[in-house]
Amino acid sequence: MEHANDSRRRTVSRAEAEEAVRTLLRWAGDDPSREGLLGTPGRVARAFEEWFGGYDADPVTDLQRTFEEVERYDEMVVLRDIRFTSHCEHHLAPILGVVHIGYLPAGRVVGISKLARVVDTFARRLQIQERMTAQIANSIADVLQPQGVAVVVEASHQCMTTRGVHKTGVTMVTSRLLGVFRDNPSTRREFLDLIGNPVSRPA
Repeated sequence: MEHANDSRRRTVSRAEAEEAVRTLLRWAGDDPSREGLLGTPGRVARAFEEWFGGYDADPVTDLQRTFEEVERYDEMVVLRDIRFTSHCEHHLAPILGVVHIGYLPAGRVVGISKLARVVDTFARRLQIQERMTAQIANSIADVLQPQGVAVVVEASHQCMTTRGVHKTGVTMVTSRLLGVFRDNPSTRREFLDLIGNPVSRPA
């Protein structure tokens, strides 16, 4: 799955990326040529390759590896507490949290590690939580074509806790409910109960 930023990112050389880091270090008030910072530009570039590796990954490829021999299993599949680290596109500050995924199969199931990889693919891009929630749910729905998909994301945003309003202990909860999870209250309630119902959990 090609992302709009893929080709643009690859036109920038490693040397240019490292020089940009040196510029930011100077702008911050430090000297990038001092001993403690000499290796920082290279380390930051390597960190960016890891943090934003999702631009080079395709969630569809993982989700297409499904299984049919599941003894006609047609009950809910839920994977809770998938930890992720992302970065907000407004300040490049970390977003730390967990994703809960549920789906109701329609004849095929996918390996649980593939669901975790879908989360990683979208988390390892510059994000806002609302969009990431929708991307995860929509990808699963589009590829697996299940009876329904539910995704709930709980996360803290360092752009809010370490700068700006400096409010710690705040968790943002977003959800995307598709198919029977949106249309059937009992199915939705079962899913929320299984994940501990963060939508109604007191702060």
